[in-house]
Amino acid sequence: MLVLLPPSEGKAPSGRGTPLKTGSLSLPGLTPAREAVLAELVDLCTGDEDKAREVLGLSEGLRGEVAKNAELLTAGARPAGEIYTGVLYDALGLASLDPAAKRRAGRSLLVFSGLWGAVRTTDRIPSYRCSMGVKLPGTGPLGAFWRAPMAEVLPEAAGDGLVLDLRSSAYAAAWKPSGELASRTATVRVLHAQVVDGVEKRSVVSHFNKATKGRIVRSLLTGGVAPAGPAELVDALRDLGHTVEATAPARAGRPWALDVVVSEIH
Repeated sequence: MLVLLPPSEGKAPSGRGTPLKTGSLSLPGLTPAREAVLAELVDLCTGDEDKAREVLGLSEGLRGEVAKNAELLTAGARPAGEIYTGVLYDALGLASLDPAAKRRAGRSLLVFSGLWGAVRTTDRIPSYRCSMGVKLPGTGPLGAFWRAPMAEVLPEAAGDGLVLDLRSSAYAAAWKPSGELASRTATVRVLHAQVVDGVEKRSVVSHFNKATKGRIVRSLLTGGVAPAGPAELVDALRDLGHTVEATAPARAGRPWALDVVVSEIH
């Protein structure tokens, strides 16, 4: 099983670890693209700070993120699972997983990134700021930039198993499974169901959407569940206590669509 995750906007500090070695990251086929984006981002952030802030879409209060990017080549690196924070990662709770579940996480989780393309949670990276929606002056829109290298590398990473896609739309734009691989892919939407005047109404809640996705992944990892495909995933999630409604693709080359329905927001 390969689980595709978005990164977090906020990130933990880099710390004092050994600096980044791009050649040591997983998915080595992405190395040339990673080094190209990294070089341009560092160059941008060591120049005109206001221009860098504008390109990265940062407010005045986030000016310090520009200086952080300028030091990416020398900053300490930590496992990506420690760098990414926020609602989804708090709910996932990688640090509190038992050893077996941590090993499963290292094998199955893939975090998408505007800077790195995609990394494993065990890959050592520095803290950075560069979303997939950024348009670098030379590289252009990162979502479009990553499509070709991702198309070369990710089908092999997915192998012949299930792909559970929990990414937001901006990160999903960088790679979309196609053909036979798409039929083994399941996307997830989280819906909040509440009864109003005797009628059930459903809505998408962003914050709770992230938390629920983190809990879903944690339950799969701690349960040692490895579904062979989307239909088996639906059964597994129901066995783990989730309310799931599934829609199989109407035609070949499309993913399954799963709605996870929740009644409480927390």
